[in-house]
Amino acid sequence: MSGPLAGLRILDLTTVQMGPWCTRILADLGADVIKVEAPEGDSARFTGQPRHRGMSPTFQHNNRNKRAITIDLKHPASRPVLLRLASRADAFASNIRPQALERLGLGHDAVKAVNPAIVYLSMVGYGSGGRYAGQPAYDDLIQAAAGVPMLLHRSTGQARYIPMAAIDRIVGSAAANALLAGLLCRARTGAGQRIEVPMFETMVQFVLSEHMQGATFDPPTGPMGYARTLSQHRRPYETKDGFVAVLPYNDGQWRRFFAAIGKAHRLDGDPRFADMASRSANIDSLYEMIAEELKHRTTAEWLDLLQQNDIPCVRPHTLESLLDDPHLADTGFFQFEDHPSEGRLRTMREPSIWSDTEPPTGRFAPRRGEHSREILAEANFSDTEVAALIAQQAVIAEP
Repeated sequence: MSGPLAGLRILDLTTVQMGPWCTRILADLGADVIKVEAPEGDSARFTGQPRHRGMSPTFQHNNRNKRAITIDLKHPASRPVLLRLASRADAFASNIRPQALERLGLGHDAVKAVNPAIVYLSMVGYGSGGRYAGQPAYDDLIQAAAGVPMLLHRSTGQARYIPMAAIDRIVGSAAANALLAGLLCRARTGAGQRIEVPMFETMVQFVLSEHMQGATFDPPTGPMGYARTLSQHRRPYETKDGFVAVLPYNDGQWRRFFAAIGKAHRLDGDPRFADMASRSANIDSLYEMIAEELKHRTTAEWLDLLQQNDIPCVRPHTLESLLDDPHLADTGFFQFEDHPSEGRLRTMREPSIWSDTEPPTGRFAPRRGEHSREILAEANFSDTEVAALIAQQAVIAEP
């Protein structure tokens, strides 16, 4: 492997979305991520629209660049295998409930005993210091717990979930940052440690850093909720033939916008729109006015006028049209590759650009047990030991 994280080895006991997203970030940047799966496989393998059972589209995007070993963690012979793999790893990442890992003999103390310098990442639903600790936590539940559906209710009149597993990815990204910080600390001090990243607290901070507003102060200076992002009129605007997203933001952009539509007097003559503070206080009226104005021209006409006046705007994509975006074509974001079992796949490259340590590409998401024998051999298990583990079904290997 190559890339900025080449040489790091991560033992990955994560499933579904949040954990695999976290470790995928590290794998894309060159870390050797060893995905440990139960015999039934990560449940994310079986969602969506796969070509073959067990290799779902989401699984393939979230687990690329990883190797996989299948281990029955409930089998008595499996614990020594896991601990030997952990003894050779730089980090241990899991979103299995800590209590379950303790019952399996794979809690932090047990792993630290075989590798004192390991960075042990535990992704949980709720922080261990609170009364919700140990409760089930999924993306939809944490969206609700952090107030996201009720924000949508305030802005649209409907309590809705964001139509993607956004919380899993937001928290998974935060967990990747925490794990990398732990590895940097270890490189500087030689000391490993346990890091806990809770979904609930991470998302409460994510939401309230924007929407705490007046409640930031004691006593409060005003209500909670950021008016601009809660405006019922904050959305792509309808045009004569479609939609356009437009966002004049600073004073100069607003002046150019009003001048472009022949209504420069509205900015100077209406105190509601005179400056950023006034516009923020009257954002609903302002956005409603824009919505009405944009109905009178086509999307192409608006894009031409707005771009000529250097006003931020974009044509909204659909899922389907994203695949044909010309900028993404310019940057080579989408690529087609031939998978040995799944046929021709459309893949997405790691978006960041590095001048010297370009992240690696080319390793597909693994099949169940695809690398079991290879990983055990690297951990100095003999051929006889490997055969015995497979015969006992403590380890499952691809034929």
